[in-house]
Amino acid sequence: MPLAVISDIHGNLEALTAVLADIDRRGLTRIICLGDIIGYGPDPLACVDLVAQRCEWSLMGNHDFGVLYEPTNFNPGAEKAAYWTREQFERVTDHDARVRRYGFLGRLRVRVVMPPEDAGRRILAVHGSPRRPINEYIFPDDVVNATDKMRQIFASIDSVAICGHTHVPGVFTDEPDFYPPSEAGQDNVYRFMEGEKAVINVGSVGQPRDHDPRASYAVIHPDRVEFVRVEYDIDSVAAKIRAAPELSDWLADRLYEGR
Repeated sequence: MPLAVISDIHGNLEALTAVLADIDRRGLTRIICLGDIIGYGPDPLACVDLVAQRCEWSLMGNHDFGVLYEPTNFNPGAEKAAYWTREQFERVTDHDARVRRYGFLGRLRVRVVMPPEDAGRRILAVHGSPRRPINEYIFPDDVVNATDKMRQIFASIDSVAICGHTHVPGVFTDEPDFYPPSEAGQDNVYRFMEGEKAVINVGSVGQPRDHDPRASYAVIHPDRVEFVRVEYDIDSVAAKIRAAPELSDWLADRLYEGR
């Protein structure tokens, strides 16, 4: 059964609801989340509630960890957004709602191995990378500039891994090489090759950084991965970001350019 994979929502409710509507339109009934539900965006509570309601499970992203525990190694804007996000959870007066949301965040795992009967093939799911699941980025140019890093990453997986974190969708192969969706195959579909190892970045729902402002997610089939883009109301979420003094206007501006 096809599996919808979302990641890096970052408190962007407009993008999340648009993606969930597209998933429903396609008749997909299984959804998982690779983390960073919150951080940066203006609607962290609603996004946590929706992910808890609609996803089979979610992973712990570095921003989820930063809000729940401590925003270590964040830049000043991201750190400020993390503390603002935590404040939104803290100011909720409904005790049961607070406990439910914090409980959900506290139970997020850092990695999940899905067996073949669950996803059509054995798949390792992480937020960052297979060797450092919360914080390590895998950048497209790592296939040229960090060959030892890529060798170690592929040595740590059996077949296929899925991740987010960089907000840039595409497929890394153990050649090594990187294929953005437009180069992966016809109709933004990458077909798995026998004996090949692949790391699939599903992109970001709430803050794309591949110069395409549309929300990104992926659909995993036993023999292929399909990359999907969805338009959403950027004006609405940008206005909410600008209305919160603690959130940098840059977080709104970048949404229009996908960077």
